[in-house]
Amino acid sequence: MVSSLVQLVIEEGIAVITINNPPMNVLSSTVTKELKETVSQIYTDPEVIVVIITGSGDRAFMAGADIKEFPQWLHLEKKELRKVTTANHEVFNMIENMPKPTIAAINGLALGGGCELALACDIRIAEEQAKLGLPEVKLGLFPGAGGTQRMPRLVGEAKAKELMYIGDPVTAEEAFAIGLVNHIVPTGTGLERAKDMARKMAGQSLQALSRIKQAVNDGSDMDLLSGLELEIDLFLDIFKTHDVREGVQAFIEKRSARFTHN
Repeated sequence: MVSSLVQLVIEEGIAVITINNPPMNVLSSTVTKELKETVSQIYTDPEVIVVIITGSGDRAFMAGADIKEFPQWLHLEKKELRKVTTANHEVFNMIENMPKPTIAAINGLALGGGCELALACDIRIAEEQAKLGLPEVKLGLFPGAGGTQRMPRLVGEAKAKELMYIGDPVTAEEAFAIGLVNHIVPTGTGLERAKDMARKMAGQSLQALSRIKQAVNDGSDMDLLSGLELEIDLFLDIFKTHDVREGVQAFIEKRSARFTHN
């Protein structure tokens, strides 16, 4: 599928979603709508094992929301404004809860809504020129697409508050140091590094990958004993899959497993 602002390419089990809203790939209402349509298309697609999200060009992954839309929001009633803000939450929640690994290939600025989009992904790979941040406070606002909830869970409450109170972006190196990104790569190589990682994941069983994601995502909101019970339940489930039988047999026969994701 190719739309005006969001592009999708699926190859060898890997879906690459590219935000193509030059020059800075801002998160307009149209981008939100098309991103949701694209994510919905691949959410349960059995041909897609791993999802990569990136931005077009070499300047921005996504440089925040489309500020030009804000003036019209100022006159909305709370009920209508809730619809606008909920739209971003819905698509970011879909990305976070998608039963497949997701990788953000951050090829430049990831600010505001762009940073929040990256936070919704499982793994973040940043090119060395990238900057990440939540600068909404400088507009008299605060992060409204998940930033106040996902950032503290990733980097800790104190550091997240500092980033949001001051609003200044951090470099890729700083982001790596605080655990905001998993890897730093040279400029222009982010997408290929993400694809290299995705190929390794795509060679695994989606049955296992999806349960790892569910165990971590759901378990992080539980106490330890409840999380361990969840792990047990998921472990019991996976032993009923074809891929477990194939994986065990392949190990015994000293060959590579041929997973069918069933």
